[in-house]
Amino acid sequence: MSSSDLFVSAEGAEWVNPEPGVTRRIMTYRPEMMMVEVAFEAGAVGAAHFHPHIQASYVAEGSFEVTIDGRTEVLKQGGSFIVPPNLVHGVKALERGRLIDTFTPHRAEFLK
Repeated sequence: MSSSDLFVSAEGAEWVNPEPGVTRRIMTYRPEMMMVEVAFEAGAVGAAHFHPHIQASYVAEGSFEVTIDGRTEVLKQGGSFIVPPNLVHGVKALERGRLIDTFTPHRAEFLK
C-alpha cells in the first residue's frame, strides 16, 4: 500500500480486527502522518502498549477510560488526548464508541 490519495472515501477503507471487540481502518496517511478510525464494542479494551509515534486521539462517539503513563481519566464524545512517544497507554470502552487516532510519523506496521 502506498501513501493515500489526497481524498479518500469511506468505502475504500479495509477494516481489520486487531483485538476482541475492536476494529480499525486507516482513513488516510502520508509518511509524516496517519489518521485511523477505531471502533469499540462496549467493554472492549485497547491493551496497554507503547510506540515511538506521537498519538493524538479524538473521541468521536461513546466514552472511554483512557490511561496514559499510569494516569487514568474518563473521556466522553468530543474529548481528546495526546500521547508523547514511548509512554504506555491504553483504553477501555465504557460503551460502544469510536476514536479517531492520528499518528506522526505514520504507523508502518498498520500497512502490512
